[in-house]
Amino acid sequence: MINPKESLLIIIDVQEKFRPVLADIDKVISNIVKLVKVFQLLEIPILVCEQYPKGLGETVGEIKNELAGYDYIEKTSFDCFRNEEFSDLLKKKYSDKKYLIICGIESHVCVFQSVISALSQGYNVYLAADAAASRKKPDYEIALRRIESEGAKPASTEMLIFQMIADSKHKYFKEISRIVR
Repeated sequence: MINPKESLLIIIDVQEKFRPVLADIDKVISNIVKLVKVFQLLEIPILVCEQYPKGLGETVGEIKNELAGYDYIEKTSFDCFRNEEFSDLLKKKYSDKKYLIICGIESHVCVFQSVISALSQGYNVYLAADAAASRKKPDYEIALRRIESEGAKPASTEMLIFQMIADSKHKYFKEISRIVR
């Protein structure tokens, strides 16, 4: 089980330049927005990474507009963990986090490399599989298989959300149910 108090959502590289080249981008963005809304409601921290925003643009507006408070990392390395600022933030601010819920693009590059590093550092890693994408479907499928074979746990957005609250008696159940519709 995922412990919400020990969890952190990491959104990787959902930037404007990727929008025209990803067929499923609207679905991916919609699912990430759901995660953001629910995680903020549950007071689970969110960390956003952007790959070279000067060239690839900022995080898409639909996601950025939902983020009330979050940590932001600008990077050039594909693997978030190779970024010193990212690694320092995890150690200093999020040292109590054991569960990383990861989403973003591209699945076979930045998401994959970051998941592998997170696993090697002992994190329990969950990939929001329907909140991740690659330009080419075979790349996404291979990444998903590799991520799972390496030990991360793929799940759907709704699986992760309802795992966080665990019970229909949760004080935010009705509000969360409206968000996921």
